[in-house]
Amino acid sequence: MTRSGAQTPFVAIACGGTGGHLFPGLAVAGQLAQRGCAVTLLVSPKEVDQKAVKAAGSADVVTLPAVGLQNRNYLSFAHSFWQSWRAARKLFKSRPPCAVLAMGGFTSAPPVLAAKKSGAKTFLHESNVIPGRANRLLARYVDEAFIGFPGAAARLRVPRGGVIHTGTPVRPQFQPRDAGTCRVALGLDPHRPVILVMGGSQGASGINEIILATLPLLVGRAPAWQWLHLSGAGHFEKVRETYTRFGLSAVVRPFLAEMDLALGAATVAVSRAGASSLAEIAAMRLPSLLVPFPAAADNHQFHNARAFETTGAARLVEQKNATPGGMAALLGELVENQAARTAMQTALAQWHAPQAAEQIADTILKTIGERSGLTSHIEEKPGRRGEMNLKVVA
Repeated sequence: MTRSGAQTPFVAIACGGTGGHLFPGLAVAGQLAQRGCAVTLLVSPKEVDQKAVKAAGSADVVTLPAVGLQNRNYLSFAHSFWQSWRAARKLFKSRPPCAVLAMGGFTSAPPVLAAKKSGAKTFLHESNVIPGRANRLLARYVDEAFIGFPGAAARLRVPRGGVIHTGTPVRPQFQPRDAGTCRVALGLDPHRPVILVMGGSQGASGINEIILATLPLLVGRAPAWQWLHLSGAGHFEKVRETYTRFGLSAVVRPFLAEMDLALGAATVAVSRAGASSLAEIAAMRLPSLLVPFPAAADNHQFHNARAFETTGAARLVEQKNATPGGMAALLGELVENQAARTAMQTALAQWHAPQAAEQIADTILKTIGERSGLTSHIEEKPGRRGEMNLKVVA
């Protein structure tokens, strides 16, 4: 329906490119659906998007032909930008949105610019301390901006509206869980400590190499430890073979959709420092050793990890400084020292924003003037909070 006669507001969320953009977008989509909105997710053709959306449940998706700007691929980037803008424009002409929310990344700009042509209200969410290029560009065109870290506010210029610190949304299943139950579900011993190794939705070769180099030092020292290693598809065989060679108890997966189980099973995590991963770690109160991706744009992962470390919520090791001996010592300290883990869990509470998705959804509805009357369309169902039931938009 059009905005002028809408009973069901239509909101589009551009959230593709990485799991770090997609999963917070899914959390907001769930809240908008609860409030009576029709929601469409706009994602990229990347495999990580397509896998993650399938695992997310009944979310409806429009794939835009977007590619990221990297390795000087200026022509292909410009062509895909134009094609994505045309696809978004066609979608919005057939069904004008009330609002478009951009979650950052290369899928964000074309839908927001197309939405301005449609007269829709526009919003963005920036998860990182250092805003990405797409969001720095889009800030001048949106009506409101939401941020995950307070430090991002000074780096966004939003002439039309304000910047609201909401935190980064996480899906409702991310909350402290019984570790034993999660371990059994993943094929692990419920009574032995688990080290979770993860590098984001596509794995991380740098973290893989660091951990594999550290394993020989831990064979004798920590034979009771278990490992849950999310390697990425490209390193799966090598990682699995290494654990087997050392006789260590390990579950190795190239990708795991049920990240709530992984975080719930873990005693300690070794992780990159993408903002979405950090938000999930904070929600699950999981002590972690953060190894930021050194090639991240504007070194934003380092700044994310530094914010956590400064408050005692994590330990930070730069990849260039990581050594097998140092990693073994840090892991031993965290796994074997309950007091250190408890202090870290206490500090993590300040980084969890349990109402972030709800606050973003409510602000969007308030801004588009549709909030009044929508609550009558919400049917509360115990145990199904945040589940999406979205109508397909062709």
